[in-house]
Amino acid sequence: MISTSFAESRFGLGARGDDPAAGGDPRGWASAQLTRFDPHVAGIPDSHSVAVELADYLDLKQAERRLARDQQAMMPAASSMLTPAAMPKPARTPEIMAAQQAGRSAYATLVGARINSSLVTQTPFAERLTHFWANHFAVSAAKQTTVGFAGLLEFEAIRPHIMGRFGDLLLAVEQHPAMLFFLDQATSIGPDSMIAQRGRNRAKKGLNENLAREIMELHTLGVRSGYTQADVTEFARALTGWTVAGIGRGQAAQLAQGDPGQFTFVDGLHEPGDRTIMGKRYRDGGQEQARAILSDLAVHPATAHHLATKLATHFASDVPPPAMVKRLEKAFLESGGDLPTVYRALIASPEAWTMATPKFRNPWDWTVASLRAIGVERIDGDATANLLNQLGQPIWKPDSPAGFDDIAAAWAGPDALVRRVEAAQRLAARASSKVDARLIAPLVLGAQLTPATATAISRSESPATGLALMLVSPEFLRR
Repeated sequence: MISTSFAESRFGLGARGDDPAAGGDPRGWASAQLTRFDPHVAGIPDSHSVAVELADYLDLKQAERRLARDQQAMMPAASSMLTPAAMPKPARTPEIMAAQQAGRSAYATLVGARINSSLVTQTPFAERLTHFWANHFAVSAAKQTTVGFAGLLEFEAIRPHIMGRFGDLLLAVEQHPAMLFFLDQATSIGPDSMIAQRGRNRAKKGLNENLAREIMELHTLGVRSGYTQADVTEFARALTGWTVAGIGRGQAAQLAQGDPGQFTFVDGLHEPGDRTIMGKRYRDGGQEQARAILSDLAVHPATAHHLATKLATHFASDVPPPAMVKRLEKAFLESGGDLPTVYRALIASPEAWTMATPKFRNPWDWTVASLRAIGVERIDGDATANLLNQLGQPIWKPDSPAGFDDIAAAWAGPDALVRRVEAAQRLAARASSKVDARLIAPLVLGAQLTPATATAISRSESPATGLALMLVSPEFLRR
């Protein structure tokens, strides 16, 4: 019989040792969350405030570069022999350092909001789905233009749409400043646009295909699904004009009117003309052209297969069961991309409920499950970010737009396991003296708890050692 503790592990974020899951209907436990999920999280910054800070930073950097050029022009002729790399770097002003810190502060606040929401949520399955989609639509906070926005993609675009249609989620993500900056769409200029025509004799940025390519390859259709490089280029032309308001001082930025940090369409950046993508013709219509393409991609059969495969991989097995993939595909296509319908098909899939194919917890999953198991309800954002950096999965900082890998091979190496043992020891040492691994292991691990692990915990030399043993046991490392 499937236990609710297994549901908490496979579908949720791990059972809390101080508040074991109630009820004996694990599928009902998961299904009920689809209507109870509240996407709102209080006490976080928004795109407007982050954009204002970023605009100030970019202004200061522009002034810094202007000052450096002026100083170089006044230097002796010998300085002209220096390469750009050999030129002295201007000292960081307090204003620039403060502007940089503002972005890092927003990042830490959002990390704190994410971890603390995960620790006390009453809808952990829905919370896991949020994390799944945030990794699917991966952006990196490693750039100054995205450090404050990356977490906001999850809070502003993903959380409010995970219980709706995929097409609405897709549009919200692609129009968010985090994605527009991360994939350099905000500065993409149509080769024959009004602004390009005006700047023929000046150095300028041109068409950028990053967003178009990643939408097709990662966000919707998937690789080897029938689209061509010509389709990517045409889609990139259709996307020109999609940018962010209130940031920058160039000619294009001056045309990007609106509330700072919000999506805006600048017709002067848009490449005029009809577009043909995957055999279908899309009439020129400003921002509606790209929206029409997105709308079709959102319900394409290849998109259904791509998303079904990723969901089955995440919730069932590193090798996604073909029957489960087909079941999720069918639910997606027949509902027009209604995500709760797909989730219900996921919950109904027997392949997701077998202990024979455990999923190895990535560092984020393991950290959240560990903190929940030992009864932590709140933790600092900076401390969380530091821990995840040490464990090899920095929050909202994947190495590529493909996001973090979702299979055991990426996380189960010897060095990674040593780091988890060290982290487990630190967490156990800081846990309340009232946390007894002998008592909480059966609640947290349920039927997955083996006699060998139970015995090792019971024989540990101290409560902290027993707790650390539980956190790095084979049963706890997997879900």
